[in-house]
This record gives sequence, structure tokens and C-alpha cells, in this order.
Amino acid sequence: MNGTNRTHSLSIDRIACDGYGLCAELLPERIALDEWGYPIVGSSPLTGQALGHARRAVAACPALALRLDQAPDQQQPRRT
Repeated sequence: MNGTNRTHSLSIDRIACDGYGLCAELLPERIALDEWGYPIVGSSPLTGQALGHARRAVAACPALALRLDQAPDQQQPRRT
């Protein structure tokens, strides 16, 4: 499997997050804000156009609390 077909997911460093809400403005289809203004991220994988929007949201986070993680390969476990 080549790297272009990999999926990614968003995660938030809850300690670093200051609740600016910029991520939810830039990626409202994936990030909602709770009643205190802190982000809630969905667990569905990001691909295609959503991945590009997610990269912009990660780059714009003033607290550097939003992270884009590459999902591990979906390979079968090795048998020994």
C-alpha cells in the first residue's frame, strides 16, 4: 500500500488547547465546540479534500494543540 492512500485522524492535546475555536471555524464538518468552547473531534478517518482542510486547521492552531495522525496500515497481524 502506498502512502497516498493512507487515512489520517485528528486528535487534540487537551492540556495544550486554550479553546480559541479556530479549528472549528476552519473545519466545522469535523470539529464541534463544547459548551466551554473546547473542540470535540469526530473519530472518522480523513481522506481527500477533508484531509487538506484538516492540514490547514492544524497549521492555524495558535496553541499547537491540534494534531493530524497517520492511521496505521490495516495489515493482518503476523503469526509466529
